Amino acid sequence: MTDTVQTQETTQLVDTYFEMWRATDDHGRAELVRRAFADGGRHVDPLADAIGHAELAGMLANVHGAYPGFTIERTTGIDQHGDQLRFGWRLDAADGTPVVVGLDVAELAADGRFARIASFWGDL
Repeated sequence: MTDTVQTQETTQLVDTYFEMWRATDDHGRAELVRRAFADGGRHVDPLADAIGHAELAGMLANVHGAYPGFTIERTTGIDQHGDQLRFGWRLDAADGTPVVVGLDVAELAADGRFARIASFWGDL
């Protein structure tokens, strides 16, 4: 059974996370990374393992380079158990062609930002 307790702070954090992915300028992206991830925060997926704000911003820049004009959106609610979260998302190319769907599993740091996100792609 899933306990879908989510707070306004959690929703704002996840919204900031998706804004971070969409940000196209380096300065704005870096600021959103700092707002979303704790110092030393980590994001790992099948193609990247980024730790810390600089690596996270670089990872995002690489995605923008590979898929210019992409769109990304959350496709599910947010499930939360204490400091653990999960939510689904979809990334489409600029022309609307689906690129990947996924599920992120996150751990919150003591300060309320992300300590870690593991991003799983495709069907379970």
